[in-house]
Amino acid sequence: MDRTAAVIEREAIRVMIVDDHTMVRRGLAAMLRVKPDLKLVGEASDGRQALRVCEAVRPDVILMDLVMPRMDGTAAIRAVRRQWPGIRVIVLTSFKERELVQQALEAGAISYLLKNVSIDDLAQAIRAARDGQSTLAPEATQALIQAANQGPRLGHDLTPREHEVLELLVEGLTNPEIAKRLVISASTARAHVSNVLSKLCVSNRAEAVARAFRLKLVK
Repeated sequence: MDRTAAVIEREAIRVMIVDDHTMVRRGLAAMLRVKPDLKLVGEASDGRQALRVCEAVRPDVILMDLVMPRMDGTAAIRAVRRQWPGIRVIVLTSFKERELVQQALEAGAISYLLKNVSIDDLAQAIRAARDGQSTLAPEATQALIQAANQGPRLGHDLTPREHEVLELLVEGLTNPEIAKRLVISASTARAHVSNVLSKLCVSNRAEAVARAFRLKLVK
């Protein structure tokens, strides 16, 4: 290895691929091989495996799919950013739905790209991510603009106590049972439940529970 090649090898950006489709991983690996400043250091087929591989290889940048078995991409992003805050995560997915874009970026992804991105654009996004710069697919940018125009998400104004009440509604507790669990009066419990329904724009408890799960307000 000559001196120039040795310098490139030492300074190459260490990249890890996380995708549950073998052919996708092979295609990305082939792309990385033709970029001398990018180096593939690990692969994983789901979020849980990604955490184990990440612990072993400590990449600079991860290319992360979102929809995967066992642990999805958003949960994996959150775990990676919590344990290794210096690692940058680029979402590379086929999905452009507004909620997925928001959830991934809120979890800590630095960039959001679709799988139809060109090889050169993906390589540039990896370099930018290493330097702390974001890259968004036009579809992801549009999703964020739409979200901003729609105003705050339902449930954003629930108080901590109302969150507790919502969790108890999910458990199926009645108003008297909620009052007993939280050590409050029945009338106070009833008022909290009414506030929760109002803030979620629903008319009954079943709708509140369904909307809470859909908006991921409860686990």
